[in-house]
Amino acid sequence: MIDPVNRPSDEQILAAPKVLLHDHLDGGPRPGTIIELADQFGYPGLPAQEADALGAWFRESADSGSLERYLETFVHTVGVMQHEEAVRRVAKECVLDYAADGIVYAEIRYAPELFTEQGMRLEQIVEAVQAGFAEGVREAAEGGHRIRIGTLLCAMRQNARSLEIAELAVRYRDSGVVGFDIAGPEAGFPPTRNLDAFEYLRQQNAHFTIHAGEGFGLPSIWEAIQHCGAERLGHGVRIMDDIKAAGDGSAQLGRLASYVRDRRIPLEMCPSSNVQTGAANSIEEHPIKLLSALRFRVTVNTDNRLMSHCTMTSEMRKLADTFGYTLSDLQWFTVNAMKSAFIGFDDRLEIINNQIKPGYAALTWHEG
Repeated sequence: MIDPVNRPSDEQILAAPKVLLHDHLDGGPRPGTIIELADQFGYPGLPAQEADALGAWFRESADSGSLERYLETFVHTVGVMQHEEAVRRVAKECVLDYAADGIVYAEIRYAPELFTEQGMRLEQIVEAVQAGFAEGVREAAEGGHRIRIGTLLCAMRQNARSLEIAELAVRYRDSGVVGFDIAGPEAGFPPTRNLDAFEYLRQQNAHFTIHAGEGFGLPSIWEAIQHCGAERLGHGVRIMDDIKAAGDGSAQLGRLASYVRDRRIPLEMCPSSNVQTGAANSIEEHPIKLLSALRFRVTVNTDNRLMSHCTMTSEMRKLADTFGYTLSDLQWFTVNAMKSAFIGFDDRLEIINNQIKPGYAALTWHEG
């Protein structure tokens, strides 16, 4: 039963320091920015020319229950991000939107190979994005909000450029790129197709996460961990296929689920997006409740803020309203995420001790 006394207010959730590990740069541009960039660079075919209408189109198109259909909405966001000025602007605005949402640390991912249609080089793309992030961090600081950004470079699993993108991530790891990922449709494109990239990253002591257990089941998770060596799982929702839950709240874990929990492998869960893509039936049935109760290393994320019409604040609001989570629970998710970040131990500890814990302590709430 949800306890209204301990229900965090909207103001508390917004003010709470947050950590975001799974969000796509091309899944979060402002609708107005998309329209302006389309006009500036001559991109044709936007489904709407007014910001509210365009935002609604993205949201409705993503509500298909299909990962493949969900991914099709990126045609337009990627389409307007084919120029250096465009990706730099989107990156800057992304950071400012995070700051307004109370985020203190975020890892933003994108696939550089998607932005080369108009001739940008991979290095040019990375440097433009990093410049945009730096601008956003500076402006946020001027506005009184301290935020740190790490970048994850994605390779598209259906293409054959994973090793090239992995090498790019290592080349720029002293310039803000903290890790690597593979994204795109899971079905038919197992993570083992990219083994050369993962072997290279391990040899270079580089970090990586893998999208697994969203559009495909346990084999995808097993390969990501056991063959590829994933440090985190992007989504990981289908780990539930290896858990037998009883009506009394108890659960029996299979060998893979036990391994994931025992090794504290983080799950980058994105509740609203998981419902949109059919990985979960509804927020009420999302496995985040059971997995949290079983003390998996669960984190809360947005995935694609434009398509899912969400923020970290709105995701936490949904979870608090649905499952009765208190600020203590939201802090637990946040510390989980910070522990799982791809920056150094001292840096993670500094953010936990100097931003997250004091930030939550400063909020006023009553918990029995």
